[in-house]
Amino acid sequence: MSATPVEVGAFGRRIRGPSALGGDFRRFLHLTWTLAVTDFKLRFFGSVLGYFWQLLRPLMLFGVLLVVFTQIVALGKLVDQYPVVLLQDIVIFTFFADATIGSVSSLVDRENLVRKIHFPRMVIPLAVVLTAYFNLVLNLIVVMVFALARGVTPMWSWLELPLLLLFMGVFVTGIAMLLSSLYVRFRDVRPIWDVCAQALFYASPIIYTIDTLHRPEFAKPIMHNPISVVVTQARRAV
Repeated sequence: MSATPVEVGAFGRRIRGPSALGGDFRRFLHLTWTLAVTDFKLRFFGSVLGYFWQLLRPLMLFGVLLVVFTQIVALGKLVDQYPVVLLQDIVIFTFFADATIGSVSSLVDRENLVRKIHFPRMVIPLAVVLTAYFNLVLNLIVVMVFALARGVTPMWSWLELPLLLLFMGVFVTGIAMLLSSLYVRFRDVRPIWDVCAQALFYASPIIYTIDTLHRPEFAKPIMHNPISVVVTQARRAV
């Protein structure tokens, strides 16, 4: 006797796979907010100094670079209010680095959650970006206090910063989605992106400004980097 061929789908309705966005936008936002707030609280749970440790890394980098580029290399003398500029740029880039590097393994780290619960998968890397936003807002408060202490006068152009950071968030979210999905299949993504993020720090006008480049022909390629656009425009706004 020959086996009777069975049509695909003859056993019932096809089961839908996991969705990236889901159908309920309110549920999507609620899950993202809940995961981000939970991660933010757990990061400082049991720590006496709490948020101070999150601020310590950019402050240490700021201190080292400030000494190098004001006392050893006279680059900082060419920029008005260089300490404020440097701290602000480091804080913005720290947001980019924390959000993208943290999102690389986010789906794999929450594998048990992904396999057991049916919910929008995009929530996980987006929650990492939102957690980085929480840290960014707190760090920027420190930057503003530092700027006021150094005599920087508040201006209406400061209102441009939220728009710039919103653009930065959209850019970072896109990279986070891409990296987190690639890491599921290719585990080489993490070391590769660690190197790329470090290279982007020096390829962006963080410790220097476009105006102080000794080779003006490098300015156009550098400004093709979206991070360069954000930090340069944020510097001019402040």
